[in-house]
Amino acid sequence: MSAAAEERTTAPVDERVPLRVLAPLSVQHLLVMIAGPISSAFLVTSALQLTPDASARLLAALFLLSGIGTAVQSTGPFGIGARLPFVMLPGGAAVALFIQVAQAAGPATASGAVLVAALLMVVAAPLFTSLMRFFPPVVLGAMIVVIGVNLVRINANLLVDTPRGPSATSLVLAGATVLAIVLAHRFLPDRLRRVAVLLGIVVGTGVAAAWDRLGEVPAGPVLAVPTPLPFGTPVFDLIAALPLVLFSVGAMAEAAGQTVLTVEAVDRAPQRRDVTRTIRGDGVTSLLAGLFGGPLMVTSGENIGIVRLSRVRSRYVTLGTGVLLVVLAFVAPVGRWLSAVPSAVVGGAGLVVFAMITVLGVRLLQQADLNADATLMTATLALVAGLLPVVAPTVYQALPTPARLVLGSGVTMAAVVGVAANLLLSRRAGDTSGAPVTGSATRVS
Repeated sequence: MSAAAEERTTAPVDERVPLRVLAPLSVQHLLVMIAGPISSAFLVTSALQLTPDASARLLAALFLLSGIGTAVQSTGPFGIGARLPFVMLPGGAAVALFIQVAQAAGPATASGAVLVAALLMVVAAPLFTSLMRFFPPVVLGAMIVVIGVNLVRINANLLVDTPRGPSATSLVLAGATVLAIVLAHRFLPDRLRRVAVLLGIVVGTGVAAAWDRLGEVPAGPVLAVPTPLPFGTPVFDLIAALPLVLFSVGAMAEAAGQTVLTVEAVDRAPQRRDVTRTIRGDGVTSLLAGLFGGPLMVTSGENIGIVRLSRVRSRYVTLGTGVLLVVLAFVAPVGRWLSAVPSAVVGGAGLVVFAMITVLGVRLLQQADLNADATLMTATLALVAGLLPVVAPTVYQALPTPARLVLGSGVTMAAVVGVAANLLLSRRAGDTSGAPVTGSATRVS
């Protein structure tokens, strides 16, 4: 086969893009997700009152784990990882649960809980994938809408810089960032339009610098080497691990929804093994996290919007992001310099990226026949169950911890209620509207 013919048959997701395109796009992915590891390290450090040296090593470990996980998901070695343009980072809820277990039973027990939950994900990945036939587009669409709305809600917190809410300065910085992204996407040529989010962050940072609103760069070591078992030998307590085990079930459901969405975004024929490989990659990376004192690592939906905006679907772009994250793990000052970018600038860029995920979920819902009563009711119930804990986070606060963890996971509830409603309502005589859409890009075969 000639080189020209081979190029024509290469799927967009497997395309090896030139370095001049790959480098800025990899940095763009990095800037959108980097708040995750930095804020996670800050939260764990504050909650567990770690020393500055231990804090620097934890941040280095989270950068390293994010880089390894991103590279694994992008390349898929040995059947681990989806070979899709994914980025991995510490899960927001997973960090909160890690802190909860660490404060109640000690950080060594929290590390043991991470290892137990991660092992469950590795073992249960094929079983969970076999259940994907019960997830028609109406259920997957509802799950992705919930993912998008939840990401927008979490990201909006980056704009808050006063006890009363976002200040005028924060709103201006976020607005300038969003406006720059929109203008870049509208007026720049295709080559530069691909990095519209990166350009928006640069403009927002420039406005912040002009107003003297850049954050301080904290002092610290030049090199920060991650330390294995920073909290000592992990302690295994199944009762203490229960919150993270329950969370891992929800994480698998979320990984399934994001895999389907990403497969559609890169125009690749979906296969049943995609979800298995994604969950397995999450589990293996989380096993490493347990050994380095980190929380569960999850495949992030943060980069899906960038794939859509840039129209570059190559998994080698996120592989480049993984390499950059590994470099950051050891070159400590770079991470500290990036942390000086105002959170409102990162938040403004994130609002655009995450809102696009919500829109993609709506588009997936449109593949179902919403004119059919059963499908419309399935979507309604799944969205009610999924969005309720997102828009009202304290709604289940009075319930026991196990129930609160399950009901409080919007993606889990959208999945459970959506599947149950679809099975119940589509059983009506002559009603097959809840069945998967044959030929849809979202069908996993």
